[in-house]
Parts: sequence; structure tokens; C-alpha cells
Amino acid sequence: MLSRNGLDYESLVKKDRVHISLYTNPAIFTEEMDKIFHRGWVYVGHRGEIPNPGDFRLKRIGRQPVIMVRDQQREVHLLLNRCRHRGATVCQREQGNTRSFRCMYHGWTYLLNGDLSGVPSMDGYGEGFKREELGLVKVPRVAEHRGFIFASLSPAGIALDEHLGRAKEEIDLFAGLSNPEEVEVVSGIHKYSYQGNWKLAAENSMDGYHPSIVHASFAQALMDKITHVPTPEQQQVDRNFAAFRGNARDLGNGHVMLDYRMRIYDPLNGDPAPEVKAVTPEGEARLNNLVQRFGADKTANMLREGGTHTFIFPNLILIGIQMRVLQPVSVDRTEVSLYPTLLKWLTPEVNAIRLRSHEAFFGSASFGGPDDSEIFERIQDGCAVELEPWQLMSRGLQRERHEDGMIVGDLSDETTQRGIWRQWKKVMMQGEVAARSVRKRGGGAVAIKRG
Repeated sequence: MLSRNGLDYESLVKKDRVHISLYTNPAIFTEEMDKIFHRGWVYVGHRGEIPNPGDFRLKRIGRQPVIMVRDQQREVHLLLNRCRHRGATVCQREQGNTRSFRCMYHGWTYLLNGDLSGVPSMDGYGEGFKREELGLVKVPRVAEHRGFIFASLSPAGIALDEHLGRAKEEIDLFAGLSNPEEVEVVSGIHKYSYQGNWKLAAENSMDGYHPSIVHASFAQALMDKITHVPTPEQQQVDRNFAAFRGNARDLGNGHVMLDYRMRIYDPLNGDPAPEVKAVTPEGEARLNNLVQRFGADKTANMLREGGTHTFIFPNLILIGIQMRVLQPVSVDRTEVSLYPTLLKWLTPEVNAIRLRSHEAFFGSASFGGPDDSEIFERIQDGCAVELEPWQLMSRGLQRERHEDGMIVGDLSDETTQRGIWRQWKKVMMQGEVAARSVRKRGGGAVAIKRG
């Protein structure tokens, strides 16, 4: 079955491998932007990034610029960043607080909800000018789960609940069962870019095979610390990472996770791990709920270092205490933003250790982030080798099993990568049956050449 570009995705994404053209072909990237990032649900941001009326942040949905803003009634809006007059962007600052947005070309001014409020010399447009019809365009579909804001540029499609499916529970655990306004996302952002395809970061974020090799120095430092100064819940850890074993899970719809019994992020300093306490009655209730479900030790570890390790298709990664957002720029360039999160109902000491743990592994001078970026660029360079143009993703395929409707593998298996690619192929092939019949009437298309 051929796509609109004459690409045969059925043969380019196999059960145990994918073709390198999926990382290098600009036509495929363009189609991804349309089918995945513009028509489907995409993570945009969290309410905790704009806690006050007038707060805004610039975002993108695929290639399209968006303003995420909270108005004076505390409602959150997603507005396309384009003046309705001659098309200039109306906001250039990446984040801030404002009372309105004003186009610097001809002075058209918009309220925080997008309504057009001012037009210089409006009488020049005549009596037929309808200001109420010329507000900033709003993103057609916007929905939330625990303050996580998702959007789609398509006015029709499945509901967000259906899209998220089992991943909703992982979002709940990441947020510590908090309500949307209890999650703080104001501690700054770690940003980096790399010369490689966006899917490389998606695959790697859920790869349990590489850490002991790519991040060997961190692993050794962590194990040395655990051996000499373990936290209570790390007492049973041995030096061969046995305590970190777990499962790779395909949650469905492209959402996948690494489900291991213990976090491995640690500030790697001499500070003792603080006791996990709540400072509000609501927080105490959430803490007790988590303890009942997971026990006191695991709950303490989850709240200090993070409660899940999950990829939400196509662009949100929840690891440790961070929300990691993938922004495709071109077929071979990707920007990544890491937003550390705090919970308002935890003590300042616990929130501080959350940040230190994040910085140790994911900061710009950390153990983990720079290692991964180097690997992404090496893979992109390696995709120039076309004599054997396949990326192998067969690890653990023979031992996968089904549990509660999910595909499950060992922690180091490529169950997660295969789950991402199954959804990718499903979305990219949508609508191609009708298109194929049109192509048959109008002439054939040439499929991409495969090795």
C-alpha cells in the first residue's frame, strides 16, 4: 500500500526492523507533520507553566507557532501566533506575562482569549468590517488530563481519553495523583538540539538496553554511592543492577514504558535523602493513597525521583520528575525541552532533592543528556550507509508475552521501540485505501527503493 508520496510503509516498517529512509527522507518528514503532528493529539504544555493570569509561553504544534496563555478568568487558551491582518507573529518573547498581544506591523491588538480588541484607523475598512470575526485563530481541539494540555489542529478525531488509554495512569503517577494546580513547572527549562531525526530520541527514551553501556560512568558512580551510603529503599541493591530489572511494556496507541522497581536517578552528592512529608491536608491524602498502593519505601523513592518512565506518542516523555518534549524541526534536526516539575504539597527539602536528581543526570553538564545526543548524531550519520539499509529492532521478540492486554518484554528488550513503530505505521497509513484507488485510476506511483 503506497502513501501519497509513493512510499510503501507496509514494507518499510517490518516486525523486527525499519528502513533507514524513515529517518532521512524529507518527504516522509513532511507527511509525519501532517498526519501525526497536525491531525493527531500532540502534547503542548502543562498548566503549571503559566500559573498566573497573563502568563504565556510560546509553543509549537508540529511546525505551527502557538501561544499558550492563561487569561484573567484563569482559563487556558491555545492561540495560533499569527496576526489576522497581514500574518506577522504577535508574540516573540518565549515566555512572560502580558495584558494583550499586539502585532508590531500595523498595531492590531488582541486580548488574552484571542479576541481582536484594537485596530488603528479602523474606519478605513468600511462598514463591512467585522472585528468579532478576526480574533486570533484558536487551536480546534484542546483537552487536558491532570493539567497536561494536548491539542490537535484537526477539528475531528478520537477523544483524548481514547488516545491516552492506559497511559493516563502513568500520567497520574508522574503527578503524584495531584490536581492540575498542584504541579509546578516554573523551575526553568533544560534545552538542547541535535542533528538527527526526532524518532531517535523517542526510541532512546524507552531503551533499557543502552544505559549500562552509554551511561557507564554514571552507573558506576551511582553503584559506588549506593554501596557506601544507601537510602533506606536502596539497601538491597547489588552491584550488578539486579534490583533495577523490570519490564518493557507496550501500553497501546504508541505509548510505551520501562517498568522497573526502583528509580536510578540520584543527586550523587553527600546530602542525605530527606524524609518524604506532605505540607497540606490534600497532599497528606495523596501521600497516604500512594503508600497504600506501593508501600512506604517505593512511594518515598517515587516522590523524590519520579513515578514513571513513559513515552506518550508522539512527543511527550515522562522520566524521573521531568516532562521532556520533542520538537521536530526538520528530517535531521530536533529540539528537546526538559521541564523539571515540583509538587506544591511536598516539603521544600523533597522538592530540592527532586531538582538535584534531575540536574545530576539530565542537566546540560550532566551524566546522561550529552551521552544520548552524541549517539543520536552517530546514528543519523550511519543512516548514510545504504548498502544494508535496515535498523534491527528484534531484541526480545521471541520472548514477548501478553499481560492484561499489553505486550510485555524484559527491560532491555526492544518491545517499546516496536510499539512506537506499530503506531507510527498505523497513523501514517490512515486514509491510504481511498488514496490508492484514486492512484489506480490516475496512474501508478513508484515506491521507494529498498535494499
